[in-house]
Amino acid sequence: MARFDKGPILVTGASGGIGGATVRQLCEAGADVIASGRKKEALKTLSQDTGCRTLVFDLEDEESICEALDGIDLYGVVNCGGFGGEIATPMETDISIFDKVITINARGALLVTKYASQSMLRLGKGGAIVNVSSQASLVGLKGHISYGSSKAALDNITRVSALELGQYGIRVNSVNPSVVMTPMSAWYWDRPDVRDPFLKTMPLGRWATEDEIAAPIVFLLSDGASMISGVTLPIDGGFTAV
Repeated sequence: MARFDKGPILVTGASGGIGGATVRQLCEAGADVIASGRKKEALKTLSQDTGCRTLVFDLEDEESICEALDGIDLYGVVNCGGFGGEIATPMETDISIFDKVITINARGALLVTKYASQSMLRLGKGGAIVNVSSQASLVGLKGHISYGSSKAALDNITRVSALELGQYGIRVNSVNPSVVMTPMSAWYWDRPDVRDPFLKTMPLGRWATEDEIAAPIVFLLSDGASMISGVTLPIDGGFTAV
């Protein structure tokens, strides 16, 4: 079983499904977890259930991120905070929504990486960062002009960060999940005209679960992945292999 005894791990987006599942699995593995998210009540419940610490900051505000992470010791980071935006074509996209998606999903993750990596450098123990990207960064998905663009930017942040931080023993990877069916995603992905052709194209032919995304994240944070860096890992039932 993986051991997480090198220092605290920050998980953003912890009040959401994948982030929450990641916090739970890390805590079960004995990690010291700091959970961050937008929903204070959800974070409170998560803390009561798992014993994790909580930290609230705004991914759209650099000063908020800087102040929140100032002086905190970190060994690991999971950049799971995100904003889905809209389902729209390039012809009809609302550019203000596009800007917000980029700001939270790419810029916010970069800022967390910026200040968290400074903590890792200060401690001198190396570290591990996992960015939660999407299959939408690897293939074109209709209606995903904003979300897919933000996750493609996040994948580049992963690759460049891996190159820059590797000399300090800090590994950086992305996971690129398929759709996790939740009440939030069901309004679009559970429409028969969207669901049926999508699942027919996927070799495994089903939706992913939150725990199926969290488990590879936990692995990439562990010493079992000590030689893995700069990777974008599809967790998509073979969808991007077609």
